[in-house]
Amino acid sequence: MFDLRHLKTLVAIRDTGSLADAAERLHLTQSALSHQLKDLEHSLGLSLLLRKTRPPQFTKAGERLLALADEVLPIVKNTERELDKIRGGRSGRLILAIECHSCFDWLMPTLNQFRDDWSEVDIDFQSGFQGDALQRLTSGELDLVITSNPEADEALLFLPLVNYQSLLVLGKQHELNQKAYIEPQDLLNQTLIAYPVDLARLDIFKHFLLPANIKPAQLRTTELTLMMIQLAASHRGVCALPDWVAKDYVQRGWIKTQKLGEHGVWCTLYAAIRHEDINLPFMKDFIDSAKLSLAMMQKSD
Repeated sequence: MFDLRHLKTLVAIRDTGSLADAAERLHLTQSALSHQLKDLEHSLGLSLLLRKTRPPQFTKAGERLLALADEVLPIVKNTERELDKIRGGRSGRLILAIECHSCFDWLMPTLNQFRDDWSEVDIDFQSGFQGDALQRLTSGELDLVITSNPEADEALLFLPLVNYQSLLVLGKQHELNQKAYIEPQDLLNQTLIAYPVDLARLDIFKHFLLPANIKPAQLRTTELTLMMIQLAASHRGVCALPDWVAKDYVQRGWIKTQKLGEHGVWCTLYAAIRHEDINLPFMKDFIDSAKLSLAMMQKSD
């Protein structure tokens, strides 16, 4: 009928929002994943996905299997974690840096859980906002970098953690809320609030404004995500944030969001590590826990 492999496939499709990205996460070709899905549907005698929907929409049967996956896979994961501990490799060093200002909400709980589960691993945290974190990773100064800006480096692996949409954050009465979606020229007369990093590393510039050769009227910077939200809510400017960050404040009724471009700006957050560290049990556990934490934040109501 079905096994853990099938449950992981369905979860990957839901979390990534596409068959192609799910296949990449599972280290399969898209064709192999599609065949696996069709074989499962044939075995069950049920359709699991509504075809030609983006992101993929699940049938009632698919939703039921996803509910089972959400219940079973964490149990399996915890068991695997315990077996890794028994197998050894508990000691080591994990010094990480993060290039994403808005990632702290999920990173802190992940770190706290990691400290409880891997008490013999020396863990430390350094700032990655200066833009040299990947170089420090290659040199051995760091062990893991959270980034949305992968670079070509044969010594490094970039493991996808989550696919997300970058959304424009607006005050509730902002005139741009009347549009179906935001175009680059809409920001010509706007104050854009952003993190104090190289503009080419910010999603809204890298994927939206720079390709259109557009600059906002003014740029205002702050390191605090909450300050960005408050400034946008009080109509002091607009900002761009990942969907999982903006969602919480939309639900509180503080702000509204708009997609950037007709099809949206979609990005990927990666965990960058050295090739030689891929088989360290505690490294694998941290990355898997980060993926789970991000997936839970994206799907939470």
